[in-house]
This record gives sequence, structure tokens and C-alpha cells, in this order.
Amino acid sequence: MSSLTTNYLAPSGREEAWRFTPLARLGGLLDSSVTLQDAPSLSVSDLPQGVTFASTATAPLSQTTDEATLRVRAAVSQTSELAIASNVEVAEPIFLKRTVKGGAPEASRLLISLAPHARATVVIENVGTAVIAEEIEFSLAAGSHLRFISSQEWDATTVHLGSHHAIIGKDAEFISTVVTVGGSLVRLLPTVEYSGTGGSAELSGVYFSTSGQHLEHRMHVDHNIPNCKSRVNYKGALAGENARSVWIGDVLIRAAAEGTDTYELNRNLLLTDGARADSVPNLEIETGEIVGAGHASTTGRFDDEQLFYLQSRGIPAEIARRLVIRGFFAEIVFGVRIDSVEERIMARIDAELDAVANI
Repeated sequence: MSSLTTNYLAPSGREEAWRFTPLARLGGLLDSSVTLQDAPSLSVSDLPQGVTFASTATAPLSQTTDEATLRVRAAVSQTSELAIASNVEVAEPIFLKRTVKGGAPEASRLLISLAPHARATVVIENVGTAVIAEEIEFSLAAGSHLRFISSQEWDATTVHLGSHHAIIGKDAEFISTVVTVGGSLVRLLPTVEYSGTGGSAELSGVYFSTSGQHLEHRMHVDHNIPNCKSRVNYKGALAGENARSVWIGDVLIRAAAEGTDTYELNRNLLLTDGARADSVPNLEIETGEIVGAGHASTTGRFDDEQLFYLQSRGIPAEIARRLVIRGFFAEIVFGVRIDSVEERIMARIDAELDAVANI
């Protein structure tokens, strides 16, 4: 892995990939003079039959230019691998527990691999205080199906840089839901490429940024194979002075990717003055032989008509606002399809609302 970082240079902030990120707040994660702890911080218990979890010397499956990911690859000697065997259908969600040491910056790598026609749901719940850079790769073989949920419910001082890269095989389906409601600075890169026709990706997420938080999500869907599908749908709310979110949605349809069907959407709800949401959807098409391609982005305040409707039926203004915000997030949160996770996410959103004055 060290050969991948031979020419590593820390970003200056002038690069397109880092121009929105406050580099001074990264806690040494991109400072080559700072040693990242090799911290395999994920664990799992009670694995069902046909599922294994072990440390391996597996090399990265994908190329990257992301500086944080390169730092992880240089620091980590062993990759944690969660593997689901061929034709195994795991009925209950697999929960990966995160245990961080705290203090010094950490690095972590995880590979989730599904053999042909395997089906599983995997949940990672990030809590506590950490300064961590991580890479997660997904390998979905032909006909497999993975539902992946990642929740960032960190304490207020956490810095988290992460990349989630999925390689989707023939007729395989990858469904990812990212929830970011904690941390001081969280920057995640959910990316997708295809290795066989008929592959499908659904990338969805919610985020709630409050005073001083910087929450950044940068999608990239590489339609490099014909007849594949992707959907991206992220929603965010912001409240408080210097609450900040960044959403970048890049979709590339290569010349060879005829029959592509793709759409990406980002919506942001500004709850107070002083909050800022940057939303940049990008669509690059190199062939006209596609099923469909589009994108949309909106940033605005409350829907006053919805608020008026609820108040006209005797609902107090504070409760009405809460209902509107919960309804805004409900489409994605309740798509998780795990009651305990959905309830906890909504409880955390309610707690964020309680902490914001004048909502």
C-alpha cells in the first residue's frame, strides 16, 4: 500500500475537491508529519452462518486520488473484511460496532464483500469522540443485494473523514443510507462504479448541521458499464450561526455506458439565519443513447403553506414546525426499514431541534 502514497501531498485548499473544507479543523488527519494509529475499530458478534469477519491483507480494490484515503492506505496494515458467502440470505441486520480509542488520530479500513446472489443488511453506528479517517469498500458480485446504513452520531468534537466506494456486479443492487447528525467536521465520499450490466445503486442520506458544524458529502457515480441504474437523494437541514453543509453530486456517463438511467436530487432546509448550504449537482454525459439522466437541487426555508395548514387546525407553531421538519426527513429515514434505527435517528433529529433556539 505504501507505493500508493509515495507522492502524497497535503491539500492546500485550492483544489476543487477541498475548496469547501476547513483544512485547519482536520486534527492532523492530512498532516504527513502526524502518524495515524492503525486502529481496526470495528467489531461484530453473533455472526450468522455463511458470514465471516476477519483481518486480511487484501489490497485496495479501487484507485483513488483522495488524500484522506491515501493516508488510510499508508497507515493500515490489515483490512477488516466482512464476507457473505454465495446464495446466503441474512435475515437480520448485521451491526458493526465502532470502538475508538480517542486522542491520537486513527485510520481504519473495511471491505464488505458479497459473493454471487448473497443478500444482507449491514449497519455501522458511529458514536463517541474520535479523530478518524476511514475507507470502506464494497464488492458486490453478480446478483447480490446489499443494504448499507451508516450513521454518524458523533460527539460534538469529532473529526471524521471517510470514503465509501462500491463496485457493483451484474444485476447486483446496492442501497446506501448515510445519516450525519453529529461531529464537528464530517466529510464523506460515497462513490460507485459498475463491473457488470444491470447493476443498480441507490444512494440516499440525511444530515442536520447546527452551530459551528461542517457536514460535507461528495457523491460520484461512474456509469462505466451499459444498462445500469443509479438514484441519489440527499436531504439536509441547517440551523444556527455558521452551520454549514456541502453536497457535491457528480455523475459521469461514459461513452460506453449506453442504456444508463440516472437521477440525483439534493434538498436543503434553512431553519435560521447564519446557516449556509452549498449544493452542486454535476452531470457529464458522453453518449446520447441513454434511458434518462437528470438532477435537481433546492435550498430554501420552511414551507409556509404547510405551516399555516397545521396551525389552522389548532397545532401550536412550535409543534407544527417540528412536524414539517420530521416530514421533510421521513422519506429517507423510514427507508432504512429497521425500526430501532429509524426511531433512534428521529430521536436524534428531535434532540437537535431541541438544542436550536427559536425553531
